[in-house]
Amino acid sequence: MRDDNGPLLRKRREQWVEPLWKSILSNKGLMPLLWCFFPGHPNLLASWFDGEKPQIAAGESYVRKPIYSREGGNVTIFDGQNNVVDHADGDYADEPMIYQAFQPLPRFGDSYTLIGSWIVDDEACGMGIREDNTLITKDTSRFVPHYIAG
Repeated sequence: MRDDNGPLLRKRREQWVEPLWKSILSNKGLMPLLWCFFPGHPNLLASWFDGEKPQIAAGESYVRKPIYSREGGNVTIFDGQNNVVDHADGDYADEPMIYQAFQPLPRFGDSYTLIGSWIVDDEACGMGIREDNTLITKDTSRFVPHYIAG
């Protein structure tokens, strides 16, 4: 609400409701399951549940993420010697965790960039670009939404 268009949103009558099925797609617990069924797939990162055998070689960097979280909350990046490289606070510290091989986001200038998408009725209808100066994008990161027409 702090950007130039924020006051306009308060004047609108629409109500936004996230459907229950979205909690399935945003559940990071899917990542270890997908890795289990498709190990080594080029579009997946090695992932495992807390308490399971790590799916990466000793000395490789990894990330700890709450199964249910948003916008980088309680994400921690570790180097190959288990030292914290970056951490984002949040409201999800008591959630179950997964671990995942670390893959840094693309960097353009001083910004790490993450692209998200909105899908409605099996059609891409929006894209969001989130950028941050740290390795973890958060709710304070710069965000630019894009609408896909047609």
